[in-house]
Amino acid sequence: MTTAVDRFRTAVDDRDLAALDGLFTEDVRLYSPVKFTPFEGRPAVLGLFGVLLRTFEDFRYVGELRGVSQTSADGAEAPSAVLLFRATVGGKEIHGIDLLHLDEAGRIKEFTVMVRPRSAVQALGEAVLAGLVADGLVPAS
Repeated sequence: MTTAVDRFRTAVDDRDLAALDGLFTEDVRLYSPVKFTPFEGRPAVLGLFGVLLRTFEDFRYVGELRGVSQTSADGAEAPSAVLLFRATVGGKEIHGIDLLHLDEAGRIKEFTVMVRPRSAVQALGEAVLAGLVADGLVPAS
């Protein structure tokens, strides 16, 4: 059975932004290492992925863990996955994970990205901000 996680990996591997659209809930939240508040809603998250797919050099997933996680204060559990990746941004090698939480319908409702080392986070933040400004998704400061 192909899940949203499988389709997500394929879309990212193929750099196919259109294939990502139906994988997220309308109210998806993406927690980024380069922004304190989350990107909220499908349009904002898809806009971010448009920038990320252009920004990452030699992006590749190198591992995966699947399971369940507690998703609310009442202890309800939902499917989740951790995708390990490697990439380069601005000459800096990045090691990171994508943590995906799915809803009852199997769509991605929460997405957390963690990367290391700090110098790579800084390079990623600068590149993503430039891409978001260039795409008109955030104002130039």
